[in-house]
Amino acid sequence: MTESAFHILLWAMAIMALIVFLSLYFVDAGYGKFYRSSWGPSLDNHLGWFLMEVPVFAIMLLLWWFSGRRADMVRVVFLLLFEAHYFHRSFIFPQQLRGHSRMPWAIVAMGALFNTLNAIMQGGWIFYFSPADRYPASWLTSLPFLAGTALFFAGMYVNIQSDGIIRNLRQPGDTAHYLPRGGMFRYVTSANYFGEWLEWTGFAILTWSWSGAVFALWTFANLCPRAARIYKLYSQEFPDQMAKEKLKRFIPFIY
Repeated sequence: MTESAFHILLWAMAIMALIVFLSLYFVDAGYGKFYRSSWGPSLDNHLGWFLMEVPVFAIMLLLWWFSGRRADMVRVVFLLLFEAHYFHRSFIFPQQLRGHSRMPWAIVAMGALFNTLNAIMQGGWIFYFSPADRYPASWLTSLPFLAGTALFFAGMYVNIQSDGIIRNLRQPGDTAHYLPRGGMFRYVTSANYFGEWLEWTGFAILTWSWSGAVFALWTFANLCPRAARIYKLYSQEFPDQMAKEKLKRFIPFIY
């Protein structure tokens, strides 16, 4: 890929994120709470999450391995942070899921395609298209890196903690619905999504890159409309609790 083609990819992905953001206010992505058989053939969600997430983990490693910058200390730190998230998403998170709900193959395919393109965006910038002197060793003590890394780990903590709260809402055999409580669920109904967006906003800051910013935009575009839909669902199921606690949808105190 040439540098001009890489920048075209970034612009195309940014425009597509805006289209996805608007579309998801009208169409529910058919997985999890909103699974519908109308999405077509499906598979077990444990396998679905693995197949959807593992491409970005593998492709990012390959882009690093074949790069002439694979020994660059700062870029390796970026890689380790990025891969820490996707190692958890690919190999740990799917095994922690309780039950065996269904996930449409269409959702898995779209997720895997996005993850592949995102690996090209992040790995392309970090290991191929960023200026060779863009990230000197002193970058690790710069304000963008320190602030972004703090946000990244805060977001990762919120995301993993919130997933655990959701996972443990029910005891074995229980089919009732519950409003998540604790952690950042004290402020928003989709704390897991807020944590993931915070994480990738931090990554965009710590790399100070357009590729990172496009990924943060995509995360917002994909998760914010879904958080709004979940908020509406909870408002219908738990009207008294929702009115009492004055929870937000996605961003604490804001939305």
